[in-house]
Amino acid sequence: ALIFGGVPEEKHRYIGASVTEDNNYLLISAANSTSGNKLYLKDLKKPDSKLVTLLDHEDSDTNVLENVGSKLYLVTNLNAPNKKIITVDASDPRQENWEDFIPETENVLSPNTGGGYFFAEYMIDAISKVFQYDYEGKLIREIELPGIGSASGFGGKKEEKEFYFSFTNYYTPGSSYKYNVETGNYVPHWTPEIDFNSDDYESKQVFYTSKDGTEIPMIITYKKGLKLNSKNPTILYGYGGFNISLTPSFSIVNAVWMEQGGVYAVPNLRGGGEYGKKWHNSGVKTKKQNVFDDFIAAAEYLIENKYTSSENLAIRGGSNGGLLVGATMTQRPELMKVALPAVGVLDMLRYHTFTAGAGWHYDYGTSEDSEEMFQYLKAYSPIHNVKEGVEYPATLITTGDHDDRVVPAHSFKFAAELQEKQSGSNPTLIRIETNAGHGAGTPVSKIIEQYADIFAFTFYNMNYKELPNKAVIKEFKE
Repeated sequence: ALIFGGVPEEKHRYIGASVTEDNNYLLISAANSTSGNKLYLKDLKKPDSKLVTLLDHEDSDTNVLENVGSKLYLVTNLNAPNKKIITVDASDPRQENWEDFIPETENVLSPNTGGGYFFAEYMIDAISKVFQYDYEGKLIREIELPGIGSASGFGGKKEEKEFYFSFTNYYTPGSSYKYNVETGNYVPHWTPEIDFNSDDYESKQVFYTSKDGTEIPMIITYKKGLKLNSKNPTILYGYGGFNISLTPSFSIVNAVWMEQGGVYAVPNLRGGGEYGKKWHNSGVKTKKQNVFDDFIAAAEYLIENKYTSSENLAIRGGSNGGLLVGATMTQRPELMKVALPAVGVLDMLRYHTFTAGAGWHYDYGTSEDSEEMFQYLKAYSPIHNVKEGVEYPATLITTGDHDDRVVPAHSFKFAAELQEKQSGSNPTLIRIETNAGHGAGTPVSKIIEQYADIFAFTFYNMNYKELPNKAVIKEFKE
């Protein structure tokens, strides 16, 4: 039987359904973009019940988090860019009946439930803090985390008084802990066996000023004892879009880079979700240039503070981050030595005509919206801004021949433009993974091959004739 959909005037690009833990309510979310959703509810206790509308517009991201009988707990950013939890009765869930349960704060909220409690995780300057509340909204405790980084989990069934959470940062492999909801105590449960000594590394969070005066946080991670002599090989990684937050997480690929003496820097650019919806909206459509300015200012900070120099700096990003790299290297080609755009959105005038591209209009706008939007996109679209006679950085473009998220034509066209117009001796290469898509599910064997090429290309073009730390590679081979 058709439960939802089928009405021509109510077409939706994305539809999702879930059932509350007590199996009493079906929830349906419908949306046409990557931001905003309508929300519907069906009472499963009554077989002939009709769908009830909780929200009939896409002006917010709103979902049901929990219920106690007919009392619903919803997490929403409607009139609350940093999100809040509200309560309403399922019998009449209209917005005018909503009541605040955990109000909005100046920090972004990511809530969960378990063991009969609510767990409010806040991202404060891209770093996790977690608070435990009871079902009446009373604060029980702030949970003291293992360090400065990213925590996740803090959820389970109502009757379970112990559950697990995970913790990681840029130099600590993701580990899990068993948490007791009544005492607030936790013990280590599992830590991966990785031949990497986290104690040898450290992260520093800095704040730098972007072009328009906005303060941007950045976490810089490196081996202890780093000398600020402007000579350190550095990867500056960014994303800046779709309300996605870059929080500290461990990566073996980045560990290999840092073992070679490399610096790994991640700024939290506008367009992301680190400071809520306002932060996201300050990097969309005709404000997208803010994102590139933030990334450029991050590079300038690293150079001015002698972490690295233009000769030792690589910029990297994937998908929307590939656009970031493409725009940055065409606007400031002298700023970095190496550019590494992966599966990038690089044709901003036609992106919306390919596969999933139409769903990105909230962030980018489209060339069909208006003359103003067309001109704005054209002004930064990477393939439309490769100029004759300019020396661009050494560039290794990567894509997959079966990428149906960001079709490889973006990368093909960008490579062709650079190869035709590049004036200097820096190489422009494209690495096309066959029988591969946007990146998810890539086998470990292929990841090793990819990053062997990427890191070799990066070090070689930074004028390294051999790896900075040969002992690590020798030890690996043995």
